[in-house]
Amino acid sequence: MTKRTSAKYKIDRRMGENIWGRPKSPVNKREYGPGQHGQRRKNKLSDFGTQLRAKQKLKGYYGDLTEKQFRRIYGEAERVKGDTGENLIGLLERRLDAIVYRAKFVPTIFAARQFVNHGHVTVNGQRVNIASYRVKEGDVVEVKQASKQLAIVLEAVALTERDVPDYIEVDHSKMTAKFVRTPGLGDVPYAVVMEPNLVVEYYAKN
Repeated sequence: MTKRTSAKYKIDRRMGENIWGRPKSPVNKREYGPGQHGQRRKNKLSDFGTQLRAKQKLKGYYGDLTEKQFRRIYGEAERVKGDTGENLIGLLERRLDAIVYRAKFVPTIFAARQFVNHGHVTVNGQRVNIASYRVKEGDVVEVKQASKQLAIVLEAVALTERDVPDYIEVDHSKMTAKFVRTPGLGDVPYAVVMEPNLVVEYYAKN
């Protein structure tokens, strides 16, 4: 288990939002922050604070990526033609662990990273164990034959708390997922409002 796996609810508490829409999130019961001072009245965030919060929320959503990883992805989004915020979302959604999570092969993005790292998936028939691997349009991600009956997979497929987005074609009988197209912000089924435009503003000033 990675250190971050057990910290997923801490991220919710820190953000004050149930960012994955999980029914067990502590934010469902307590909307204040963690620690002994969590219930103090919150001051209005500055522009910098709002931009920083937007970055932390998006970074946390994809498994609490390191700043170095996230900054590198942002740099790629900036270099591609078009809206940088939309490009950033597209690049994040093309990560192999994100595809595995979206396809409902596992229950959480943290589990998806571990699932990929442990060699349970293939891309176009080739085993890939790098969570940050960039999937291309038309690529087919499949759970390895020996892993298709794992309890974590069967439980995830049965989850009703989220649906598979339409930019991924999934066949749960074969445990395959085809990445059809790169999504924009409006296509991604976030449980909370994500603001990549504020992330762009944050990096433009820092």
